[in-house]
Amino acid sequence: MVRENGKIGKRMLLITWTLLLLCIGPLSVVAAQDNKTVVANGVSIKQDGEKIKIKDPIRKQGERIYLPVASIAGALDAKSKWDSDNEELTINTVQGDKIVLGNGVPVLYFNEGRYIMDEVPFLVDGKMYMPLRLMAELLHATVKWNDADNTAELTTVKPAVVVADYGLAEISKQYGSSKSELLKRNGLESQDTIKEGTKLLVVVPSIFAKEAEPFTDKDLSLLAKITQVESGNESYEGQLGVANVILNRVKDSRFPNSIEGVIYSGKQFPPAHNGMLDKSKPNASVLRAAKDALNGKNNVGGAVYFFNPKVSKGSFWSDLDVIVTIGHHSFAK
Repeated sequence: MVRENGKIGKRMLLITWTLLLLCIGPLSVVAAQDNKTVVANGVSIKQDGEKIKIKDPIRKQGERIYLPVASIAGALDAKSKWDSDNEELTINTVQGDKIVLGNGVPVLYFNEGRYIMDEVPFLVDGKMYMPLRLMAELLHATVKWNDADNTAELTTVKPAVVVADYGLAEISKQYGSSKSELLKRNGLESQDTIKEGTKLLVVVPSIFAKEAEPFTDKDLSLLAKITQVESGNESYEGQLGVANVILNRVKDSRFPNSIEGVIYSGKQFPPAHNGMLDKSKPNASVLRAAKDALNGKNNVGGAVYFFNPKVSKGSFWSDLDVIVTIGHHSFAK
């Protein structure tokens, strides 16, 4: 009882400080629905010198400006398509690039590659937000902040055209990117394939330096199958938690270092040994959860166990440190 009262006291103190901070903050900033950003009133966006209208609120965290992805994509003539079932936004740019972003997923797909972002996309009122600078890079543009009028100046960048005395070396020097970076940005393997008249994209997204660890179709299939058996009737969040327990074990030296090894070792996953796993047919929600987990979305921290507290009894389970409970499962380490 003393412990509970202590927890309540801490919660009340935290709430009080939060309210105080909101009250003494700048009047031009309004708290956002998510816990990371605030609505930034008075901030405007210019594209190639002309102010553009953004219907949805512009948001800010520290020095970073966040805008609705679809709005910026549209301003730069890119086409976007929202998949509400998987909470994914697909963008097709005028440069021919394909970008796929998932809600709360730190890995984005850019053409054939997968890259890790410093900030994850998030939804507010059904709109996906991302930092403006990253979106500009992906859409072949640059951003400059103007303190004088509180404006983010977005500038589209035209491709560089190769001519006799203006090749990869000269373009690399002018735009401050290495030859290899420019080749990668343009999907080229060698400069020998570059002929006069070739148009080279010169804005190299910073995420190119952060390639995500690959996974195989077999990894995805196995992870989805065991997640289906263990939590097929749970919510997406519960399924995501189960998938992450498997991946957390792969990273933990106490367990095998592969998805297959984790699933087939030990006794936590009887379906792997009684034939149920082989017959498993993952539903759409489970497939999404498995893919998102492999792409770094984690809602259970470092949990390496999950169990139903109404079923699993005994000192082993009661001694675990429960991180969160989702649906019928507690996730612990």
